[in-house]
Amino acid sequence: MTLKLENISKIVGAETHIDDVSITLEPGSFNVLLGRTQAGKTTLMRIMAGLEPPTKGHIFVDGTDVTGMAVQKRNVAMVYQQFINYPSMNVYDNIASPLKLQGMAKAEIERRVKSTAELMHIEHLLDRLPQELSGGQQQRTAMARAMVKDCTLLLLDEPLVNLDYKLREELRAEIPNLLAERDTIVVYATTEPMEALLLGGKCAVMHQGCMTQFGPTTQVYHNPACVETGLIFSDPPINLVDAEVRDGNLFLASGHQVALQGHLAGLDRGKHTIGVRANHLSVKNPGSHAIAMQGQVELAEITGSETFVHVHFNDVSWVIQEEGVHNPRLGEAITFYVDPKRLFAFGVNNQLEAAPPVALQNGKAA
Repeated sequence: MTLKLENISKIVGAETHIDDVSITLEPGSFNVLLGRTQAGKTTLMRIMAGLEPPTKGHIFVDGTDVTGMAVQKRNVAMVYQQFINYPSMNVYDNIASPLKLQGMAKAEIERRVKSTAELMHIEHLLDRLPQELSGGQQQRTAMARAMVKDCTLLLLDEPLVNLDYKLREELRAEIPNLLAERDTIVVYATTEPMEALLLGGKCAVMHQGCMTQFGPTTQVYHNPACVETGLIFSDPPINLVDAEVRDGNLFLASGHQVALQGHLAGLDRGKHTIGVRANHLSVKNPGSHAIAMQGQVELAEITGSETFVHVHFNDVSWVIQEEGVHNPRLGEAITFYVDPKRLFAFGVNNQLEAAPPVALQNGKAA
């Protein structure tokens, strides 16, 4: 099944929830919807499912317009972040429930339930009630119930957000593999850039109801088409600074000067926006090619495995991502460094003009 959304908009009162979105999803594809909270991800998925009608636009399945078709007539399943199971039914009956509603033969139901439970590693829990399960096991049960139908469209709306870290990591690694051999179109919504990268497939970036970019996930990450995509597909958001090309050099609003070399050589004279990801700034000097910058520490966020240092200089704020635990003093003056080869350049229309080589973005030598 090929799913095509054509110029889809959703307007509620005076608010536009989805703004002229067009996208084509191929059979067997794994697709990530990446965007901040209230970017329109859930609304777009509900429109895909037929749970909500679009205000404008059309939905096509294999070329047939299904815009007004009820969800009951579509072969679709959806899993939300709040795992929902029938409390009075055991795991087996929870998973089997959609097949029983279809009137499927008992033997076929048993075959499908057991094979799907094995895929989700809950085959040993089939006799238990939901309240006897851990949160991860309950979410696996909800996902198994969605997958057992062999639906043509599976929608996963932040399904791991309420699980603990270890379970999230396990399921992130498993989900693409579990669905790899099906012709099902999978759409997975998340607010986390790193989750999108771990899941792979293709990625559609959502911003205020608009789709800013769609393509292979790593390609979107390495070449954000616009400032909005760069901000959303970086955690913390990409650092941005105004800049201007004149006299053969790039002058940053922070007071620093960059030679127009390498991938920046083609920048036109005039104003630009320069971006650099937090993990490409460092308090350690990477070499003579790096630009030294100064800043005053405003905040240090320690996550355990890394520290985010917020600094300010010449009305420009920066976030530096350092591995390990660091304790800079608030108000302390520090020097930090950036390699010009790692800079993104966006034009006055916020569209990407130059991106660092992929090898450098991965932290390797060019």
